[in-house]
Formats: sequence, structure tokens, C-alpha cells
Amino acid sequence: MKLIVGLGNPGDKFSNNRANIGFKILDVISNNTGIEIKTKKKKSVIGRGDFEGSEVVLLKPQTFSDLSGESVLYIASFLKIQVPDIVAIQEDWTLPLGAIVVQKGGDSQGHPGIESIAKALRSPNFIRIRIGIQNASFNPKKRVDFLNEDFEPLENLSLIQIINDAEAAIRSISMGDIEEVIEKYRLGAV
Repeated sequence: MKLIVGLGNPGDKFSNNRANIGFKILDVISNNTGIEIKTKKKKSVIGRGDFEGSEVVLLKPQTFSDLSGESVLYIASFLKIQVPDIVAIQEDWTLPLGAIVVQKGGDSQGHPGIESIAKALRSPNFIRIRIGIQNASFNPKKRVDFLNEDFEPLENLSLIQIINDAEAAIRSISMGDIEEVIEKYRLGAV
């Protein structure tokens, strides 16, 4: 069983924010697989079902992205899911819009949600799907404001392909050898 976590912030006012790309991707997976994300469990909303022949749990933390570790630890412990079977989908302001990198473990690169998960699990060795959201207007000094902005209208057109590519990466993780997936979606291969 795999736990697939989409990082984001709960509430309609955040739904199209750059920081909510993880929620958006889970919504598409939910729609395409029929796994409804509606069961409320301690600080989370989850759905459980079949994804490419494997049992998965789709998790949207309701703690806000920066505190996602609370939800992940609770659900992983409750369902006895091991750290290597956890996949976190995150926005990445260091990558250009649409770039996708898959990695196992490694540095959080300053992402508070990833830091929260690693701290809660006492291990950084979960799988991360980093989705690039950076555009020409990105200013590192205003990173938080940038993450809380909605995607621009032209970027929304690109989101369909970005989300489909991310879903393909998750399908590959569910079906194949993680090392092959990492090689396919490594920085520079995108």
C-alpha cells in the first residue's frame, strides 16, 4: 500500500494557489480512478482504493502545508505504511513551471511542508514529486507571496499538461522500479 500525499492548503480561497498543486493533482487522480477523497481522519481528508493494481491512500492534509507532517504521521501509523511507501507531491519554486523531478529522500530545499513530514516520520527517505511552479515574475525575497498567488490565466492552460505529467509519474511509481522512475524524472531529464 502506498500513501500519496498532496501538499496544499484547505479552503476555497487557496484552491488555485501555486502552493496547492499537490491538491490539484490528487483531485485529478481521484477523478480518474474513482477514489473519493472524503473520509475525514484526524486533521486530514483521505480516499482509499485501487490505483494501477495497487492499493493506495490519497491524503490531503488539513493542517495547512507547513504542518503536513502531523497528518502524514497519523495516517501512516494508523495504516502501518512504511516511509519508503509514502509519496509527497509538492510545489517547487526552484524549478520552472511544468518541470517534474522525482527523488527519494534528500534535502528539503527549504520547503516547510517537506521538513514537517521528514521531522514527523523521523526520516527524509520518502518519495518526493517536485512540481515546478516558477515563472519570470518569481522573486525569491517574496517567495511566500508568490506561493499564495493564483496561477496566471495563461499558466492555467499549461496546468492540464503539468497535472497529466505528474499523474503519469505517480502511475510509474505505483507500477515500476522507483530507481527507474527517479532516473526518468531527474533534474536535467525533464
